[in-house]
Formats: sequence, C-alpha cells, structure tokens
Amino acid sequence: MKAAFVHGQRFATREQAKQAIMNWRAFYNYRRLHSSLGYFSPVQYEQRWYEAQRKKAA
Repeated sequence: MKAAFVHGQRFATREQAKQAIMNWRAFYNYRRLHSSLGYFSPVQYEQRWYEAQRKKAA
C-alpha cells in the first residue's frame, strides 16, 4: 500500500483506519485510471471489453 496514504494521518479508532484503507483500496484497484488500460478505470475497461465482445457476436 502506498505509504503516502497513511503517512501523517491519525485515526481515532482502528475501525476508522480500517474503513479508510478499504476505501483507498477500492479507489486504487477499481476506479483509478490505469495507464496499462489506456487510462480507463478497470471497471470502464471491463465494460468496454464486454461491449466489444457483444458487438463481435452480433
């Protein structure tokens, strides 16, 4: 995990820290634009891939 995310942050409870890390991971893995995917998020890339497959089958 990126150290910059947690560096200098203080959380009142362990649960708050856990929730913040889960939110960051969701953003990083699913919504963040990836250069390897043509600057699409993984969700966008997958949607475009399925749409292309559907068009090929038609």
